[in-house]
Amino acid sequence: MTYEETLEFLFSQLPAYHRIGKAAYKNNLDNTIAFDNFLGNPHLNYRTIHVAGTNGKGSVSHLIASVLQEAGYMTGLYTSPHLRDFRERIKVNGEMIPANEVIDFVERYKSVIESLTPSFFEMTVAMAFNYFARCNVDVAVIEVGLGGRLDSTNIIHPVLSVITNIGHDHMDLLGDTFAKIAYEKAGIIKNKVPVVISETHPETKEVFISKAAESGSAISFADERFSCHLEERYNLNGGRRYTIADQVTNQKFEGSTLLGGDYQEKNLKAVYDALNNLRGIFKFSDNDIKNGIKNVIKNTGLMGRWQILSYNPLTICDTGHNKEGLEYVTGQLRRISKSKLHIVLGFVKDKDLNLVLPLFPARAVYYFTKASVPRALNEVVLKEEAAKHGLLGQSYPDVKTALSDARKNATESDVIFIGGSTFVVAEVV
Repeated sequence: MTYEETLEFLFSQLPAYHRIGKAAYKNNLDNTIAFDNFLGNPHLNYRTIHVAGTNGKGSVSHLIASVLQEAGYMTGLYTSPHLRDFRERIKVNGEMIPANEVIDFVERYKSVIESLTPSFFEMTVAMAFNYFARCNVDVAVIEVGLGGRLDSTNIIHPVLSVITNIGHDHMDLLGDTFAKIAYEKAGIIKNKVPVVISETHPETKEVFISKAAESGSAISFADERFSCHLEERYNLNGGRRYTIADQVTNQKFEGSTLLGGDYQEKNLKAVYDALNNLRGIFKFSDNDIKNGIKNVIKNTGLMGRWQILSYNPLTICDTGHNKEGLEYVTGQLRRISKSKLHIVLGFVKDKDLNLVLPLFPARAVYYFTKASVPRALNEVVLKEEAAKHGLLGQSYPDVKTALSDARKNATESDVIFIGGSTFVVAEVV
């Protein structure tokens, strides 16, 4: 099999949430455990750090991995979904799993895959855990796919659990209140394993405290210990300077990050609290932390987080796609100096548009579109729904055409933004 044939087999044979949505979700770990047992439990061969949350878990996972790489550890990184290439999901020291490893895994275990009929995500987790063991990694940072308690990654027993925040996403699967969603996320808290909660919220705090107490796990809330200030201005590379203050030790840490989104303020607090918890397990310096944060894009290949694609006109994309994430994104867009704002926008079918569309500015030109995945919302439907919220523009059958038109219409002093869906962003990065 070629790499393309292998991917075609995986996409055609296995239900994938990123393509078909809810129908691919499984509410148990049976397949994951069975597949892992067949492989000889590869995840037991290295230490792991588990990261869950509604927003920020990808950035936090990449940042922690980058710091550990700077400190000299062979570091695995499992994230989802991918943007351009399936292999982005599985990396060692920032290098994607080689295509021949993907082919070999599928060919070697094809009979098991056909027998177990795992979901696309279950198979990918098995491949990642197996690959990390083959590479003899020192540590692997594992991002939860969806939820936590029943997520396929939740067979690991990490040295640290991190939960970034709780927001309005996947509520049809995880629960219709923040407390219910928090319960699912708290499912990654393991017996006597410390847990870092990024954001204190009155509806979720007691859920996490209760689960940590039940598990005998030390718990800390990053925003209660650390403060973070991001400078408003950008540097020439689109990054920003930050200052972190430890409220307990009164220490201050300064550095810069190429992740220019306002929401990174929350993520940086989570990263510092996580690293504070990891100091007794791994050896790294303050300089390793500073360089890990500064070099995260180079070290791990992180894409799509307030990513500047070009200048004149300034063109930015961001994968934020739920209410909490888009509040940050749209707020930041409003503050940018510009003559006119052009927004290339697309969503998935199961998005609650009444939650997200009111966040977008009426004083912008819209290019409604859809990504090339089955879950994508029809661009004409989106245009009609957006008009109800005072958002006006034209519809386009694909992202490329929409962005091309936006670029034709924009002057050098304008700003173009592309977002609404991870899959829209995937077609421009």
